Amino acid sequence: MHGYLRPAESKPTSQPASGLGLARVFSDHAVLQRDQPLTVWGTARAGQRVALTLGPRSISGNADAQGRWRLQLPAQPAGGPYTLTVRADGQTLSRDDVLVGDVYLCSGQSNMEYAVSAATNAFGAVQGAHNDKLRYLNVPKHSAAVPQAELPAASAWTRVTPETVGAASAACYYMARSLQAKYQVPVGFINASWGGTTIQGWIAGESLGTLDDYRAGVAAVAQYGADRDAGRRAEAERNAAWWRANDPAAAAQQAWTKPDFDAAAWPQLTPPGSWKDSGLAGFKDFDGVTWYRTSVTLTAEQARAANALRLGPIDTYDSTWVNGEPVGGTSTAWVWRDYAVPTGVFRAGRNVIAVRVLNSGKNGGLAGRPSIGTADGQSIPLTEAWKVQRGSALKGLKVPPAPWDVPTSLTTLYNGMIAPLAGYGFKLAAWYQGESNAGAAQEYRTLLPLLMRDWRQRLGQPALPFLVVQLPGYGATAKTPGQSGWAELRDAQAAAVAGDANAGLAVTLDIGDRFDIHPTQKTVVGERLARAARSVAYGDKTASGSPTALSAQRRGGDIVIAFRDTGGGLVTYSSDRAIGFEVCAGAACRYAEARVAGDTVVLPGAAGADVTRVRYAWADAPFVNLFSGDDLPAAPFQLELR
Repeated sequence: MHGYLRPAESKPTSQPASGLGLARVFSDHAVLQRDQPLTVWGTARAGQRVALTLGPRSISGNADAQGRWRLQLPAQPAGGPYTLTVRADGQTLSRDDVLVGDVYLCSGQSNMEYAVSAATNAFGAVQGAHNDKLRYLNVPKHSAAVPQAELPAASAWTRVTPETVGAASAACYYMARSLQAKYQVPVGFINASWGGTTIQGWIAGESLGTLDDYRAGVAAVAQYGADRDAGRRAEAERNAAWWRANDPAAAAQQAWTKPDFDAAAWPQLTPPGSWKDSGLAGFKDFDGVTWYRTSVTLTAEQARAANALRLGPIDTYDSTWVNGEPVGGTSTAWVWRDYAVPTGVFRAGRNVIAVRVLNSGKNGGLAGRPSIGTADGQSIPLTEAWKVQRGSALKGLKVPPAPWDVPTSLTTLYNGMIAPLAGYGFKLAAWYQGESNAGAAQEYRTLLPLLMRDWRQRLGQPALPFLVVQLPGYGATAKTPGQSGWAELRDAQAAAVAGDANAGLAVTLDIGDRFDIHPTQKTVVGERLARAARSVAYGDKTASGSPTALSAQRRGGDIVIAFRDTGGGLVTYSSDRAIGFEVCAGAACRYAEARVAGDTVVLPGAAGADVTRVRYAWADAPFVNLFSGDDLPAAPFQLELR
């Protein structure tokens, strides 16, 4: 029942127009990558001769049988502004104010999406932002079941000015600003991010499908892209089978979805709100399935125009029907339910909407004010009072989402937001994501290296430098050693970077906010990314980042931990001791005293016979005071004791 076509998703790539066209990534104010062959592409009539000019350089070639052309100019040094011109059979297209410099690809979830206007010191940053050598392109959110050849229609490059910079990715902007100031070449950055998304959505299907856990899901997405109706039917069958296996009343309650079912005897409540707070008898402490039903009368004109059902967020899992036809379902509480409804499902007269909601031990219920959307942008509110009825009492269940459902989709974000950029040419890629994969760190150890390999292959840059922002501190503070999903995810990020000769890590442990998953100190994030870029992407002879533990060895009764990249020697702030160190005997860990000695940290008397492992800053939101001599926080780690 899940995952029917949402407005954010796309249909398969359309056929090219018969006239001359340029890919949207080549707009006015674009920045092209210097010192690499410059590939430009677009559309024309099949077989048409196309001439391309950028500044003093020109080249020509023919469109293929599908009306697509792709031409490559020789590598050029930094320079501009130029005019990019394409001509074919008397038609001319021009893009003005095009620069050649360095181009950065920034991607991830909400902390990469986080705008300059919301970051710390935004006022000063905005007022001083005029720099004609800095430009950015924000890729509109676009989920697609098949790889797209073109960016969404709203895609365009923007010059950085006080009026425009507020909408740029803060982390990406501050990195770009720092690097542009140092190397004095034009810099453009493309931000392709989507808040709340998991890494699985950003990996191409050909790569993600090589993993056993995702082969079937990737195949389902491909089926959905090739034949939407068949994909919907297959997903509805999978979802119904899940309900039959997990809810003994599911088959009988299917009748509650039908428009002719009589729910007059059911109690009623008015969204938004939790059923536990509704005051209805039997709902106060109820965990499980609750059914919601309402009806709306539409005129013939309204029925023809109605094409969407908007329910708002739902706690937690929903399956939704209109007049007995399944139209959607989602498995993430905070996602707004905006379901596209096929033509003909709404009809003149009475229409019945039924929603099955399963909570996950939380409050349960509809958290928005539901309405019907129309093709002309109108909104038809639904009746305030809904009929409700308890279903089965169920606990501990998680309804599997459709594999194309954002934010947990498979490959659809790559298809819609990264695939159209293949061939553009980049100096580096920056990745700021992982919050939505915390709790599955072991899997992330496979997925992050896979994403880096996948993008390099598909962008045609096998040695593309990758910069990874490590998760900051967030969540509950620890009073005793224990398990931490965020610490494990940080460790997976560090392992992926350590195993990649063209990758760098930006440690942000000290600038998190344990009360807010979106820390605002993005200036510091950007500066640390820039530092990693200077080493990894530009080849400067400088340490790429934070002090990193190399080994932990016994020395008499002590444990000595050796670090690299200490900036002239480790230091501790506000104490002569470093906090956050633990020694572990198997799964049991305890805090250990730690003192700095140059490029090492010594744990006096900690080398007991039972100790097998040492770890540092192993908590969701650890307090730390160990830094390099040049003020970078030591990277968290766990090491086997030698």
